[in-house]
Amino acid sequence: MSAKRELVKQFEIVNRLGLHARAAAVLVQTAQQFTCDVEIIKDSLAVNGKSIMGILMLAAAKGVTITVKTNGTDADAAMDAIGNLVRAGFGEND
Repeated sequence: MSAKRELVKQFEIVNRLGLHARAAAVLVQTAQQFTCDVEIIKDSLAVNGKSIMGILMLAAAKGVTITVKTNGTDADAAMDAIGNLVRAGFGEND
């Protein structure tokens, strides 16, 4: 059994439209694949990474840095998946 871990990393939003509805939905779908807690933070606002409404409240535009916290037994895998998604611009080609 894996040990419970907490990870914290920062990522820059690189896609042209930022963290809009479709990108937020993809982020939530990715986070929901894991049992660990996922928290997304922009400035002083922290939201549940598995809640599309929370993610949309961040209004994270291109160039903004978000902080991702994962906490649980699969925190490493969740952080890798979310980090790859953000770095890839949520799969948007622009």
